Amino acid sequence: MTSLRGIIPAATVVGFILAFWTLAVIPMNAHLAADMAARGDIVVTPVAPRDRQDLSGITLAAKNPAVIAMTYTLDRPRLPSPHQVAAEMYDTIFTKAPTSRRSLVYHAWVTLSATLLGFVIGTTLGVLLAVGIVYNRTMDKSVMPWAITSQTIPILALAPMIIVMLGSIGIQGLLPKSVISAYLSFFPVVVGMVKGLRSPDAMQLDLLRTYNANRPQGFWKLRLPASMPYLFASLKIGISAALVGAIVGELPTGARAGFGARMLVGDQYGQPMVTWAALFGAAITAALLVGILSMIERRALRRMGMGGAA
Repeated sequence: MTSLRGIIPAATVVGFILAFWTLAVIPMNAHLAADMAARGDIVVTPVAPRDRQDLSGITLAAKNPAVIAMTYTLDRPRLPSPHQVAAEMYDTIFTKAPTSRRSLVYHAWVTLSATLLGFVIGTTLGVLLAVGIVYNRTMDKSVMPWAITSQTIPILALAPMIIVMLGSIGIQGLLPKSVISAYLSFFPVVVGMVKGLRSPDAMQLDLLRTYNANRPQGFWKLRLPASMPYLFASLKIGISAALVGAIVGELPTGARAGFGARMLVGDQYGQPMVTWAALFGAAITAALLVGILSMIERRALRRMGMGGAA
């Protein structure tokens, strides 16, 4: 029953989104469908002159039921219908070999490899910076403001600079995308770990001093265990940010593989289903990564006697 209570709200939200998406297909594609119907000798009821500027296409579709049906079957629609995107994803995931460049699994692995490498780099850097900030007042006053300021730079402006600079010294391929992923993922880890390492209250710290515990012992016995819930919360944000960074890193390079490359192909060749399939593939990948971290979190916290945070 507990799991069912959690599924019903999520299913309701998904159902509402799908319903809204399905209805939005009609006004978005009505004019394209009407043009196709006219070229195919299908009778289209004309609209009044005052309605011809109806850019939403609602009036046109309302007076032509045949147009409504055609909005869901266009080859190059403005907004693909849910079943068209689902069909594209099924075709590129299950009917293509995983090693084929037409397989979404192949492109998912290209993006995922850069995501995971960048996530490891960003997490390691974030944890080390957080420890330094907590234990060193100079780093707290100097590094933390710079870490915050770094996140004000738009990643779309920074990504091409990183790609070009690393490319000028012969570094290409996986590492530049990983650097961008690390850049986006380290900040949530820094903030979460600083908050977590500082979460023990004064009574707990006084108790350690009573036992004559030194700083390393205080870190391993109190501060680090107390920071685990904060760390896992920041890791789930960081892994999603790392995936976004890997995709953004693929866009300015004209990459031939990865979710970003699929989006570019869809935009350049007028294949919106390819673009939307890549978008949903990226979303599903992010959800799976967050789900894996949630499972690790529950097991780790349960072993530490903290219960299971969601």
